Amino acid sequence: AKQSLRNDIRDYENAQLVEQFKDKVGECITAKVVRIDAVSGIATLQVEKNEILLFKSEQIPGEVIREGQFVKIYVMEIKNSDKKPTVKVSRKHHGLVKRLFELEVPEIQDGVVEIVNIVREVGYRTKIAINSKDVNVDALGACVGAKGVRVNSIVFQLGGEKIDIIVWSDDPFEYIARALSPAKVISVEI
Repeated sequence: AKQSLRNDIRDYENAQLVEQFKDKVGECITAKVVRIDAVSGIATLQVEKNEILLFKSEQIPGEVIREGQFVKIYVMEIKNSDKKPTVKVSRKHHGLVKRLFELEVPEIQDGVVEIVNIVREVGYRTKIAINSKDVNVDALGACVGAKGVRVNSIVFQLGGEKIDIIVWSDDPFEYIARALSPAKVISVEI
């Protein structure tokens, strides 16, 4: 009877985990670091009442995560296996940067400014291409914010990773030249 009751409780908890995270796939959520395994570096995170593992391979290289700290994570997928469902989360996925910009920049939320592309060298630099759908809205200014407040907030969330914001152009020569900034581009050949 005890074993049957334990199995029923486990099945209920697994169903609750799947129910809670099925709508959050592809989203950015905040989690509290409960503990960190000293040997493997795996961080155990708490989201509401559930514990999720953030593997070392999905953490930003060089970033120091501490117990009790709140971190933003990107929910990549949920695998509902027979034994136990698992939630795959990451801090390395480029979707995390996209979701952080959507949370921080109201113009992106409203659809006035769109994110065209994101390229990320995790822990070092991210380049994000943006485009304004309204000629009266400065896409670059909207993403940077007054005195860099918006972009600095995202840089802080990513542990100091540099972010280059590039204005999208349909002209490949101009777009490549902008993407290579801050380097001074002499010529572009395709």
